[in-house]
Amino acid sequence: MTAQEPGGPASAGAMGLEELLALPATVNVTTAGRALGIGRDKAYELIRTGDFPVRTLALGGTVRVPTAELWKVLGVAQRREAEVCT
Repeated sequence: MTAQEPGGPASAGAMGLEELLALPATVNVTTAGRALGIGRDKAYELIRTGDFPVRTLALGGTVRVPTAELWKVLGVAQRREAEVCT
């Protein structure tokens, strides 16, 4: 986990909209899982079985999740567009 990413022990639990919007361009699996309401182990299991609901990027030994795609799955992108249009 990096300093740019929420999700440490102090901020465990579901993410609010403001926290989701503050995420960097890509996040680690733990942060993506937290946004989706699942734990780290379950998130990695879903990635291994090909059932993770968001495309992942394998970069060497690291897995990253594109935040824009995470927003789409959570409906955040549509909500942001609606706010911009009003």
